[in-house]
Amino acid sequence: MPANLEGRRAVVTGASSGIGRAIALELARHGANVAVHYARSEQRAREVVNEISALGRQAISLQADLSDVDHAEFVSRCWNDFGPVDIWVNNAGVDLLTGDGPSYSFEEKLRLLLAIDVTGTVLLSRMVGQRMKRQRELDEDNAPASPCILNIGWDQADRGMEGDSAELFSTAKNAVMGFTRSLAVSLAPHVRVNCIAPGWIRTAWGDDAPDAWQDRVIRETPLKRWGMPEDIARLATFLVSPNAEYLTGQIINANGGAIR
Repeated sequence: MPANLEGRRAVVTGASSGIGRAIALELARHGANVAVHYARSEQRAREVVNEISALGRQAISLQADLSDVDHAEFVSRCWNDFGPVDIWVNNAGVDLLTGDGPSYSFEEKLRLLLAIDVTGTVLLSRMVGQRMKRQRELDEDNAPASPCILNIGWDQADRGMEGDSAELFSTAKNAVMGFTRSLAVSLAPHVRVNCIAPGWIRTAWGDDAPDAWQDRVIRETPLKRWGMPEDIARLATFLVSPNAEYLTGQIINANGGAIR
């Protein structure tokens, strides 16, 4: 069935580009109003807001550096500026592979990953989850679908991969995936919590990856192609829709069938 998100309010963190942008736009295509969070890319966030508005949905942008933010204040701002939130997507994460990321020390990369990917996801999810739970308790007779939280993991986190970046990502994303399972139990039956674990997704790094990595992606992926942000966005839309009402506490690999 089509994912009917008509009238629902969604917040997508890290939504100015890449997977976050694709999720924000796909949710809007299926009827959601969307708050577009960004840390520094104000112009790109405005462009996403304009694209959502062109689809006939309400959209706002929200700035916050999740490595150094009052998480409670940010959640309150979302509710005050946008209204009660039905869908929360924790997509914001540290980019270690492009821009300034490769120049950081291992210790600095770890600090940022723990601050944004782990602490940000944990604190925001807990605060958002409690608000959603109260909303659901008050509106249970009328609400068409349960509110939900969606996190982003990594398909290789629980299997392992060589290299500094893999060690860092697996540390952070295993934490996110384990937290997802436990939070889902804590918030059930009022709020659903799931996690997508992407594989090789063609974001900024994939566009310019060396030939050896391009070959590796094809070799290790049974579907013989990179995943695209839109692939993750379509799965995200399903998971937050009424079609997935019996799914919670799940880690779903989106990796073209890769088994390493």
